[in-house]
Amino acid sequence: MCGIVGLYLKNPALESELGALFEPMLIAMTDRGPDSAGFAIYGDEVVDGTKLTLRHEDENYNWEALAELARAELNAEVVWFQNATVAVFKMHCDAPRATAFIEAHASDVLILSAGHSIEILKEVGLPEIIANNFNLKGMKGTHIIGHTRMATESAVTMAGSHPFSTGEDLCLVHNGSLSNHNRLRLELKRQGIHFETDNDSEVAAGYLMHRLQEGDTLKQALENALKDLDGFFTFTIGTRDGFAVVRDPIACKPAVLAETDDYVAMASEYQALTTLPGIENARVWEPEAAKIYVWERT
Repeated sequence: MCGIVGLYLKNPALESELGALFEPMLIAMTDRGPDSAGFAIYGDEVVDGTKLTLRHEDENYNWEALAELARAELNAEVVWFQNATVAVFKMHCDAPRATAFIEAHASDVLILSAGHSIEILKEVGLPEIIANNFNLKGMKGTHIIGHTRMATESAVTMAGSHPFSTGEDLCLVHNGSLSNHNRLRLELKRQGIHFETDNDSEVAAGYLMHRLQEGDTLKQALENALKDLDGFFTFTIGTRDGFAVVRDPIACKPAVLAETDDYVAMASEYQALTTLPGIENARVWEPEAAKIYVWERT
């Protein structure tokens, strides 16, 4: 039992309020997931380079020394800022080069995400505390997805919390469980997909990344996921251009969608949507089983 929330802004005028609109949605899912929480926010684009979200357990880690080394080794401009236990590096080089540098020179630093737009922030603890620690209320962006976790089959760790990212600007949050994730993990590793944890949700993210690398559109990748992933799931997926929602063919995990002229919102329970402006006039519905819903900027 976990909680999922997502908010995609159709109205650019609301982008400065994204974090403030989303924070009560995330906190509303505390009863479904009090162990850990996290979110992936999209915005603050680095068009001609890569944005990395990096984490180190030591809040006093010397990020500036790492940035100086990157500037020298990569001969690239690097700017960074710290948010609690994470730092966001904006590096004027491509993602493979940026991630290879971190892996080679700072193996104790965990790469949470890489891309042009995405930042992933997650930790162990109550959603309200995590939202406050990362100053979620003050964040700006175009869209965001989040997750609150109740760890029923594994330890309560930051590594096991969502969202999971396995490719540039792609991430996934998941409510449910997969029954064939161990077999899929082995197959995907042979295809070059790298995994950091044993979490089945990371396998789902890796599967989608593989399908996209094979040339699928996001919709096609999700259509294939419905064929190849066994188990019960509601997925919300974030990309650079938008987000998607899909439930398994049985649809036993709860989900609700709401849409207005200003936004599309998703949550595991309607209560998480009640603070959104204009929700009383929104089109609200339960997503159908095995139907793929995608909203993207074109």
